[in-house]
Amino acid sequence: MALSILLTGAKGRMGQAIAAAAPEMGVVLAGAVDAGDDLAASFGLGTVVVDFSSHHATKALLELAVAREKPVVIGTTGHAAAEKKDLLRLAARVPCVWAGNFSVGVNLLFALTRRAAGVLGSDYDVEVVEMHHRFKKDAPSGTAARLLEIILEERKLGPEALRHGRSGITGERQPTEVGVHSLRGGDVVGDHTVIFSALGERIELTHKASDRGIFARGALRAAQWVVGQKPGVYDMQDVLGLR
Repeated sequence: MALSILLTGAKGRMGQAIAAAAPEMGVVLAGAVDAGDDLAASFGLGTVVVDFSSHHATKALLELAVAREKPVVIGTTGHAAAEKKDLLRLAARVPCVWAGNFSVGVNLLFALTRRAAGVLGSDYDVEVVEMHHRFKKDAPSGTAARLLEIILEERKLGPEALRHGRSGITGERQPTEVGVHSLRGGDVVGDHTVIFSALGERIELTHKASDRGIFARGALRAAQWVVGQKPGVYDMQDVLGLR
């Protein structure tokens, strides 16, 4: 039997891409809502909620999901760290896949970045550079934020290590710094590069997306996977078996 979904953020770029990809993935779009629509009235539609709306709507969506015991897939980004911590506790009460990026290639990039950050010592300076289209509202991207989390975890650093761009007389780079640079322009779907630089050599791990469909197909794959899972917060590493 085909999976049916309720799509939130249906009029956004990702929402439109998911709607377009659903037939080829054997998924039925049972309902589609966007800003201004009555989410609660539509919440009975579909087996899984796939959310690419706004970070402002995440709490209300999760509260409905918990009340209705409904699995969710969340690809919305832009949450403040403290806010997301509270939301994750709420999300853990239902089966939930929450990811900043649903691309198979990007999730391999996550795994490779973890490996590199663990192997390469503090003599390798780390910088993360991301570029997206001119319409993106948050920075850094959700994918870059996850890359940074991985690097900080492996190097046992706190968020104070992050340097969001540089300007003026900054002094010499400290070995505990992790640089973050967000570029915006044109119609770039999403480019991410993690750079490990030492004296004498440099390693760059790069993923470039040219078609938003890769994220849509990944999100629908996550929706198919999350049905029947136990309550808890999962990511695409779980969906793809990369753990």
